[in-house]
Amino acid sequence: MRFMMIVKATEDSEAGVLPSAEQLDAMMRYNMELARAGVLLAADGLHPSSGAIRISYPEPGGKPKITDGPFTEAKELIAGYTLIEVKTREEAIEWAKRMPDPHGFGGGQIELRQVFEPTELTQDQEAQAKQYEMREHIQRQNP
Repeated sequence: MRFMMIVKATEDSEAGVLPSAEQLDAMMRYNMELARAGVLLAADGLHPSSGAIRISYPEPGGKPKITDGPFTEAKELIAGYTLIEVKTREEAIEWAKRMPDPHGFGGGQIELRQVFEPTELTQDQEAQAKQYEMREHIQRQNP
């Protein structure tokens, strides 16, 4: 089972405030713990939405609409993520609870979401096989 730990943005992260040395060290120790346990798939922080681009589809079959950041409502934005693969939902929760406060000021918030597996999206075995093949291809590219 794969889970994404989504670190919610704050006004500071949207303002481009970088983590302190202590915060960065705590997060690196946590990520190394995940990696040593063999559950870490990816972990990254994101630049503020001031440099982001939003692509929306306002009309079915219509052209996409491009909107430049920044975007409002920092609490609805993402500052970073960690992707893990574990055996159970409970294990994912335990790992998420161990993440250091991502912003270090007591205002951090993490949203834990399970990632769909190909078998959950479709019963078409050919489509499932293509999705698994794509994953394997990505893993070979990024050992």
